[in-house]
Amino acid sequence: MEEWAAANASSSGVFSSATITKAEQGVSSPRAYSLALAPQIVHTRSALVTQLVDSRAYRQIEFLAVGSFFIYTPSADDGGAAAIVPIPSTREAVFSTTAIPARAKRSLMKFLKFVFDYDSEDNRWTWTPHADKPLAEFLATDFKLDAALQTYIVTLTLSLDGTISTRAGLAAIHRHLSSMGAFGPGFAAVYPKWGGLSEIAQVGCRACAVGGAVYMLGTGMKATRPLEAQEDGATFEVDLTSDVTVKTRALVRGAEDVPSDAERVSRLTAVIDSPLSSLFQAAVEGAPTPAVAVIAMPAESVKDVASPYPIYVFAHSSETGECPSGQSVLYFITPKSAASTEALQKALDALLLALSDGANHPQAIYKVAYEQARAGAPVPSDASLVVPSLPLDLAFSDAALDPVNDTWTKVMGSAAEDPDVQYMKFEDREGVGEEDDVYE
Repeated sequence: MEEWAAANASSSGVFSSATITKAEQGVSSPRAYSLALAPQIVHTRSALVTQLVDSRAYRQIEFLAVGSFFIYTPSADDGGAAAIVPIPSTREAVFSTTAIPARAKRSLMKFLKFVFDYDSEDNRWTWTPHADKPLAEFLATDFKLDAALQTYIVTLTLSLDGTISTRAGLAAIHRHLSSMGAFGPGFAAVYPKWGGLSEIAQVGCRACAVGGAVYMLGTGMKATRPLEAQEDGATFEVDLTSDVTVKTRALVRGAEDVPSDAERVSRLTAVIDSPLSSLFQAAVEGAPTPAVAVIAMPAESVKDVASPYPIYVFAHSSETGECPSGQSVLYFITPKSAASTEALQKALDALLLALSDGANHPQAIYKVAYEQARAGAPVPSDASLVVPSLPLDLAFSDAALDPVNDTWTKVMGSAAEDPDVQYMKFEDREGVGEEDDVYE
């Protein structure tokens, strides 16, 4: 991580402004940690999960449950303690919570019932006039939800800046609610163990290898040269950083150029010397113990710093494989602003204080602060294909899969029309049987 931070301290690339801060005791063994640079959760009803199941690639992934969504509520007075309150998003949770008055519960239940079928012909007329207006405004006018409940609902959308449209917000809430219980009770999203989305990329590489492909770890491109009229159909010659030159019929690149007006976020990753067990409790009876929790700190909720945007926190237990047992990792993110770096540090301090329990005061023993930009995908000057970078979303976006399918179609050419050639359908690996199809 130190090498990565040094390389990205003043970089103008996707990651920049990287700094590392260590407590005096530091971390015992760096090899015991595997920190994610841009973690995202995956809803169980997402197209990505469907593709992993249909392709049978899910067998190589261990999914962990994402548990409760919490909201950080600062004390009303300077001397009081802040609270971390679970956000009720099911009928049972709404009825059992004591944080919401009875009348407000009825309004919230009415909205949740509406969202389940919001895009039906009977309900569409209710929200389409407000489609491009802020979701919070729609919640106030049509469902009479107060400011606190509006914050709860907008938090569930995982909107980075907190200003999501009614159209996008309803779709996000519907995705969350419809995903609840798909893989078991008490959770709506999952997180791949041993690295998050990078583990899914690794599984894709393994699937390619089973089909005869070669993938090379730690190898990049130094130079590319277009070719013309090659007997073998090659269109590019590529010099690799391993001092090997290869020819290829198709060249696919990831977006790397960062325009000056690129969307940017500030991130802070902190290793905590406590398991923070209170965050990883099963939400309902029979639910698995979650390995991930989501905490939202609303705009201006962190004291002594200007924080115009919400700050989201992914809390990961040691079950993710990202830290040793007895510790946990907190991932903070907020849109970049003049005070965003300071706001994340203040948010860490405030959250650890709220999570303190008597004599137990969790401390950060290792911190990595950095900025991330979304790379653009300019039209290439040659015949190569460029796949856009992932959105800076907190949950994996199904829209990110469309360019991948388009790229596959272009690479396959006329073969893509062959009925025997199917997108994202992999042959079973040797020794894997039908009895392993637990998600089908």
